[in-house]
Amino acid sequence: MDGNRLMQQVIAIFSIFMVLFYLGVGWYFVFYSDLSYLDKPVRVIMGSAFIFYGLYRAFRAYIKIVEVFFTKDKDDE
Repeated sequence: MDGNRLMQQVIAIFSIFMVLFYLGVGWYFVFYSDLSYLDKPVRVIMGSAFIFYGLYRAFRAYIKIVEVFFTKDKDDE
């Protein structure tokens, strides 16, 4: 395994944590009222944007993880 593939694997794992971050922030904005200085429609719009972006990142992370971890390199054959 060369350094480039190892770096791609680290980035793929890091992307899982970023997905959890985006989904968590979106969930917080939508469902918790601790942010009383923001109007509810603004919180819902921001939270929805974070959630949808988190779902998009989850889809891209899944594709990247399958590509990096479960496919063979041409050099490995």
